[in-house]
Amino acid sequence: MDLTPRRLGRSDVHVPAVGLGTAPLGGMYAHVAEEQALDVVRAALEAGATYLDTAPQYGHGTAERRLGTALATLGAAGRPGLVVSTKVGRLVVPRPDGTDVGTDGGARGIFADAPPSDVVFDFSPAGVERSLAESLDRLGLDRVDVVYVHDPDEHADEVLARTFPVLRRWRDEGVVGAIGVGMNQSAVPARFVREADLDVVLLAGRWSVLDRSGGADLMPLALERGVSVVVGGVFNSGLLADPRPGARFDYGIAPDHLVARAQALGAACARYAVPLKAAALQFPFRHPAVASVLTGARSRAELEENLALLDVEVPEALWAELDAIATAP
Repeated sequence: MDLTPRRLGRSDVHVPAVGLGTAPLGGMYAHVAEEQALDVVRAALEAGATYLDTAPQYGHGTAERRLGTALATLGAAGRPGLVVSTKVGRLVVPRPDGTDVGTDGGARGIFADAPPSDVVFDFSPAGVERSLAESLDRLGLDRVDVVYVHDPDEHADEVLARTFPVLRRWRDEGVVGAIGVGMNQSAVPARFVREADLDVVLLAGRWSVLDRSGGADLMPLALERGVSVVVGGVFNSGLLADPRPGARFDYGIAPDHLVARAQALGAACARYAVPLKAAALQFPFRHPAVASVLTGARSRAELEENLALLDVEVPEALWAELDAIATAP
């Protein structure tokens, strides 16, 4: 696939069409060794997937720390074309007693490599300033290119009034190159596109070959307003990678009706000898607002497989069948 960099909104930040999502490097669902995380970052840079996205939540700082170590080890910090994004709105708070039970709605349990800690929401000006400073420290960088507000689902009014003014100031001062929001829903990001002067939205799971809900509001609005969309969660937490009972969807167990629909998508792909994962990875690019797709990987083999699947030809007739299955009542 052509990885020619694409501009994020009206900013000066350009990202390749495919980037690396680092949630797996924080031990999402399973332990990842330090050397393995380093090799994933090395493989991404070798392949030209030089957009690296992270967040404090991913392993409660572990993904940021591992990414920073990899960039330093590989001498990649400051390399032309490298783009790093992180997120604000959550703070990692160590548990002084060393207990292993967090209060972040289960995220501690999701990340096998998280230290004993809590992740707490804080969208205040002081909170986001602290969040970025701590991220830069873990990353070993003096700046990042993109900052997203992370999952402000129940805090939209506060974020509009208190958080985005700080991010716009950072952008004006050159502290960051572009600003946006990263969420697993499309309604609140659509509101922010209308009201907050964003460059980019990171939309996870809501513009996929299975879940097209972002197409009802955010995607056309982003295109109209000149706001770029970066798509994450193309496998919908794993259901589209392996559509079977018990697979994950939206970080939980997929309901039976979605398993059945994912299996129907897979059966259609099989008739054309196209892997479902290839269709899932390529689907987001069918919308012109999409600038980049993030692929998460916990090993070099996973990353190389995903990148190879982007070159698989998907016939238009198959897209038509997939569209009909995904949008059926």
